Amino acid sequence: MTESFRRSGEYEYPQGDGQTPSAYRQQHASTPVNPEWPPPPAYAPGYADASGAPPAPPAPAPAPAGKKRTAKGPVALLAAVAIAAAAVGGGTAFAFQELTGKDTVASSSTSTNVVPASQRGSVAAIAKAVSPSVVEITATLSNGTSTGSGVIISSGGEVVTNNHVIAGATSIKARTSDGSSYTAQVVGTDSSKDLALVKLRGASGLKAAALGDSSGVTVGDQVVAIGSPEGLTGTVTSGIVSALNRDVTVSTDENQGQGQGGDGQWPFQFGGRQFNGDTGSSTTTYKAIQTDASLNPGNSGGALIDSAGNVIGINSAMYSAAASSDSSNAGSVGLGFAIPVNTVKSDLAKLRSGSQS
Repeated sequence: MTESFRRSGEYEYPQGDGQTPSAYRQQHASTPVNPEWPPPPAYAPGYADASGAPPAPPAPAPAPAGKKRTAKGPVALLAAVAIAAAAVGGGTAFAFQELTGKDTVASSSTSTNVVPASQRGSVAAIAKAVSPSVVEITATLSNGTSTGSGVIISSGGEVVTNNHVIAGATSIKARTSDGSSYTAQVVGTDSSKDLALVKLRGASGLKAAALGDSSGVTVGDQVVAIGSPEGLTGTVTSGIVSALNRDVTVSTDENQGQGQGGDGQWPFQFGGRQFNGDTGSSTTTYKAIQTDASLNPGNSGGALIDSAGNVIGINSAMYSAAASSDSSNAGSVGLGFAIPVNTVKSDLAKLRSGSQS
């Protein structure tokens, strides 16, 4: 896996008190994430108006023969969204959740232009647009710390990451691209897909990433990866999609391989071979996007992004020759994998429900 693991006391940076550093502290608007429906009028229809004079009763309009009166307002809107979500599935299904009170998730069944159309494919433009939506995650474990990454999916602080980044953590902290620090709590986990949802306490006004459509990804597409390899927050690399639907097998045991050899790599299987150690007997297999974008320890849970700035995958596994005695062979060798974002979207309702599996 690609989270960076450190034994207690090794090259740590100050964690702080969980508060935003003064050099980076920002004021956020107090506008609620989900505004309510427009307020009712100051007085009930059919009674006295604001001046106290009763309004004249309106003449009833004759109903057209043979026509059924249709529902109006929020009920009709929710029904329409539900029908549309059922028709297309995937990304638009979140719209129904959002209208019923969930945090807003920027999700689409088709790619949108997060970056200006004139800058599509520009690594610099993609990094500028998406970096504020990627956080560094530091999990405190019983035998050290684990550093990974996460993707902000709602302005209220919902963050998707890999389950193996936060598994077994006694406490979790997240740091945004502007240096703000938050304490995080686990909302839900799904070890069978190596996914987890955490919530940043007290967060508001954050920039949520746009979740794209991984079904439209093709081999050769340009991609950008953003994460925190070795604790280097906001590191940007680029490459292409090397292959699709790769069967990647990972351990579901939170203690399996954690810190093996002190290299911070979590084991995985691919093509009949085991990388970064032994996956053990408790495993799960998922279909992954393969990329040659450089991924290193700490990239786990970070974003894999298309040329328009949409997140198309959550980086999850990579092979590194870090354990080699020859330092010239260490680092990424262009063999990285990401969980398709459509898998994330289909699992989000389960994660939000608080499921721990």
